[in-house]
Amino acid sequence: MDAQAAIGDAAVVQAIFDEAIALHRNLRDNLQPVIEAAAAIRSALAAGGKLLVFGNGGSAADAQHVAAELVGRFEREREGMAAIALTTDTSIVTSLANDFTFDWVFARQVEALGRREDVALGISTSGRSANVLMAIQAANARGMKTIALTGRDGGTIGKASAIHVNVPHASTARVQEVHRTLLHAMCALIERTR
Repeated sequence: MDAQAAIGDAAVVQAIFDEAIALHRNLRDNLQPVIEAAAAIRSALAAGGKLLVFGNGGSAADAQHVAAELVGRFEREREGMAAIALTTDTSIVTSLANDFTFDWVFARQVEALGRREDVALGISTSGRSANVLMAIQAANARGMKTIALTGRDGGTIGKASAIHVNVPHASTARVQEVHRTLLHAMCALIERTR
């Protein structure tokens, strides 16, 4: 690789870091929705409820990650916490997608598993994923507390949720990077009470 290409590559990486840092700083100055989200989850778990979490693609991976942090442990030893990622059972997901449509893969699970004392956390970098929106609506209909973790302007999912944690950026990659930090912050707050 020539020196000019290496300088160009370094500039690309630096620009990515600069954007990610700026977004993190922006969210650091608006922590109330994150604190409210963690408090809602903590309260539900303390009352014997559970967290149902879901999203598509990278957001599905984030859903599975946060469920693993709560069921297992985040940073300290404690009892497991009830959290289910609705993205993990391939038999359920594929049967619902086949028998209904893919729009129903999370909503039907919320109908089957969700109770009034539970929390539904929908993750969508666009704020417009139809299946995440339908699951939030199903959770609202059941009287569950709903949380949206979104990007861009939050879209219909942000508007449909009781608590909206938004990363206002158009880049899916940058939004996902901040989502992971926000989820870790929620886990840290939730774990403080156990």
